[in-house]
Amino acid sequence: MNKNILTLLKSARTKLAVLIDPDNQTEDSLMGLSEKINKARVDVILVGGSILLDNHFEKTLSLLRKNTSAPIVLFPGNNYQVSSQADAILLLSLISGRNPEYLIGQHVVAAPLIRESGLEVIPTGYMLIDGGRVSTTSYMTQTVPIPYDKPDIAIATAMAGEMLGLQTIYLEAGSGAHRSISAELLRAVKSSVSIPIITGGGIRTPEQAEELAEAGSSMIVVGNILEKEPELLMEISLAVHQ
Repeated sequence: MNKNILTLLKSARTKLAVLIDPDNQTEDSLMGLSEKINKARVDVILVGGSILLDNHFEKTLSLLRKNTSAPIVLFPGNNYQVSSQADAILLLSLISGRNPEYLIGQHVVAAPLIRESGLEVIPTGYMLIDGGRVSTTSYMTQTVPIPYDKPDIAIATAMAGEMLGLQTIYLEAGSGAHRSISAELLRAVKSSVSIPIITGGGIRTPEQAEELAEAGSSMIVVGNILEKEPELLMEISLAVHQ
């Protein structure tokens, strides 16, 4: 069921996405979160994780498909996280790093599966920004994030991604980051490219989400905080969409 996610990203208003890591959810918690997603005007559900310890990936997608109406987009941590149960996939190229496996290697392995799945493919420049702690993604990909206080590197990296034909830029501080992407960095990157910018990692409060929305983020992603305080979802949604 293709819902044209790229067109949604390019629309004027800021969107809210909830990132769900199958490893961090039980069936009961996923059902409860699904209810909150339906009530909170969530625009997109992202599904994926750096490591999948249990075989809950397809089951998670199936439960979300049955119990939510928001489009489901894959946020793959590796080439195994491909499924036709979703609507689209963020085809992440880790352009902030220099590990060829995450620039093109994993993509080559996954390409036939993605083509066969019929998913909408959104080529995405994935940029890790230092969030104040070593993230799982940084560790698993063996890449160094862009320094928090070096906007010139982030700007040039995003520009290169756009010139290479990527359709969106994802600024990622890392799951559970001590600090989120700053509004100043977001504005600097946004002023240098014309493609949508997604921001995620370390967003814990409605105030942070509102600040990033005002700074021009096309989509704001929350995830880790909802595993501890799922009731925050409604407040964050109101802050993003007001």
